[in-house]
Amino acid sequence: MTKITSGPASHVYFSQRLRLHYVDWGNEGAPPMLLVHGGRDHCRNWDWVAEAFRDDYHIIAPDLRGHGDSEWSVGGSYNIPEYVYDIAQLVHQKQMAPVTIVSHSLGGMISLQYAGLYPENVKHLVAIEGLGASPERLAETAKKTIDERLAGWVDELRQASGRTPRRYASLEDAFRRMQDENPHLSEAQARHLTVHGANQNEDGSYSWKFDNYVRIFRPYGLTTPEIEHLWSRIACPTLLVRGTESWASDPVEDGRMMHFRNARLANIDGAGHWAHHDRLDVFLDLVRELLAE
Repeated sequence: MTKITSGPASHVYFSQRLRLHYVDWGNEGAPPMLLVHGGRDHCRNWDWVAEAFRDDYHIIAPDLRGHGDSEWSVGGSYNIPEYVYDIAQLVHQKQMAPVTIVSHSLGGMISLQYAGLYPENVKHLVAIEGLGASPERLAETAKKTIDERLAGWVDELRQASGRTPRRYASLEDAFRRMQDENPHLSEAQARHLTVHGANQNEDGSYSWKFDNYVRIFRPYGLTTPEIEHLWSRIACPTLLVRGTESWASDPVEDGRMMHFRNARLANIDGAGHWAHHDRLDVFLDLVRELLAE
């Protein structure tokens, strides 16, 4: 495993009046690389990847709105287009285009749509399980009428409004929860992710650094054909990554791969949803191969 040495510097930028946090690994003047984390995660989950590429790239890793050390959205508004706007603002404000993007899960969904919106701004793109719900799951959702979907969303929001963040008596308890969530993690990985992913509350307990509202999927937004159209506009070499032990379906088998014009799929054995943690060396080799194109 790549050893983490000196860490990055913390900075903020503003998007839709939100104060958003990112870390900068230095090496200004080198080609820019953006690392975009997944849902209920944080920017420091990329530290091992950043350490591997920091000598060759100027790496920036943001905390998405509602995550990590970024502000929570008033009203709990966390739609993919709003996340895309936040990334567009960061790339614009930091003058990062053309940028290489490495992303995971929710971050992959955001990055794929950004690359389809601004294909000229992205040089290489890696998305670990960033295609969203499988066609099978989307078909099940489509069986519900709009009133059923909206009523379900209202119920979820109401429940979320009364939910308090889970509190752990100690950082050690939070660490054990992190290990339970992903048994592939080494002890060092789990501790690192826990230390950077939790805040201490006033009573001494610990809670994760994300807004409970980020859990809720909105019953509105871009349609599947609109998302597929954005995928078809991506011009840069693209690597889609999937862990064979994950819940995510294979995009070749389910037909979603056909919407990309310059993409390939890598299935990583022995990895779940967090392939960049579970098989770091394999993942880094795949990324290096893409970057050489």
